[in-house]
Amino acid sequence: MKLSVFAFAVFAFGLAQPVLGKPVTIGYYPSWKRAQMAGVDYSKYTHVNLAFGIPTSSGTFSFDGDWFLPQTVTDIHSKGAKALLSVGGWTGSNYFSNIVKDAGTRSALISNMVSYVKTNNLDGIDIDWEYPGRLGDNCNVYDITNDTPNYLTFLKELRAAFDSNFGSRQKLITLAVRVEPFDTPSGYASDVSEFAKVVDYANIMQYDINGGWNADTGPNAPFNFESGKGLQASFVSAIDAWTGAGWPANQLTAGIAFYGRSTIAKEDMTKDPNNQYQPQESVVPLGDSEDASWYDVCAGSTANSGVWMWKHLRDQGVLPSTSTAAAPWVRQWDPVSQTPWLFNPGTKQFISYDDPQSLKIKVDYAASKGLAGTMIWSMNMDYNEELINVVNAFGSGSSVAPAAENPPKADEGADAPAPQSSAPAS
Repeated sequence: MKLSVFAFAVFAFGLAQPVLGKPVTIGYYPSWKRAQMAGVDYSKYTHVNLAFGIPTSSGTFSFDGDWFLPQTVTDIHSKGAKALLSVGGWTGSNYFSNIVKDAGTRSALISNMVSYVKTNNLDGIDIDWEYPGRLGDNCNVYDITNDTPNYLTFLKELRAAFDSNFGSRQKLITLAVRVEPFDTPSGYASDVSEFAKVVDYANIMQYDINGGWNADTGPNAPFNFESGKGLQASFVSAIDAWTGAGWPANQLTAGIAFYGRSTIAKEDMTKDPNNQYQPQESVVPLGDSEDASWYDVCAGSTANSGVWMWKHLRDQGVLPSTSTAAAPWVRQWDPVSQTPWLFNPGTKQFISYDDPQSLKIKVDYAASKGLAGTMIWSMNMDYNEELINVVNAFGSGSSVAPAAENPPKADEGADAPAPQSSAPAS
């Protein structure tokens, strides 16, 4: 922990203050969106995770941003932020299970990570395995019995290698994780404290909880879930699940989505405007101007993501202000999920997203629970810093939202597929 005037108080309350006393703000930088990163202010972040390094079955990995990495790392460091390579992602997790179960390939991946960090002056590695013990992308190998213990072995060995090459705790290891702890044959891992001893931060992906894979419309990133409606998981339940399994709050970051997801309702949702859970079509529409149909080799199908970045909700005229919709769009606010949603009666398009109002509720709550800070997917999606400025107010003493009324049981969790176009999710 860094020294500060309030070091003792910070320790007493278990709050992480790793960079000049600031809460952690981790942003993901998608390499394929480099052109859209030009206006991003790295000083608004404490850590930047460059996504993604893609592992091979032999324990090597490649990053398609190698050609711009040196200058980008220099730029990130010049703004006082740390630079990490994120390895994995939705389409990059195919081989993790086989890699970590074999001592040889574990060693190869670790050696390649050490070399890459050293060569590129990085501050560490972020691992986005989607997911230990369960299927993510259709091409992924997974082993529900052995993935979680093998993952721990791998992380212990990676920590030892980092410490021996760079000095004790001089390089970071962070993880992108689901809304529930790692899977085991008996359910979610009940004790993840050993992971936390060798990992600096777990970044919870508290979004993509509901989407086009459901039968009904619903919130992309609910603060609370509504009992019996949508997936019974939420921002609040995810924090409870991880801390309840022994992960220290001050080593957790709360996942924030700078985007929303769209689907097509089967009926006019304005006829029941207080209900955001209504039957939807199975085909997902195109989202914003950056969305496009893409072919998933593993699924053997072509689909749209339906993603609407915050910046395009604003600059494509859907939201002329942060809290008002332009006709024919109608904006509603759900008091349980504490998120806004939009509906177009003409096209029957539904969009669930986060805005400054909903993010403030989440940020204030995460701070009240002693979390280290926030994680954002992704940095290129903001508009005039409207969202990052809310996130940067973490721990400023703002009002706190109420706790969940319907916390999940220990055996309930998020079984929906992760998103196919966003990640660190995913």
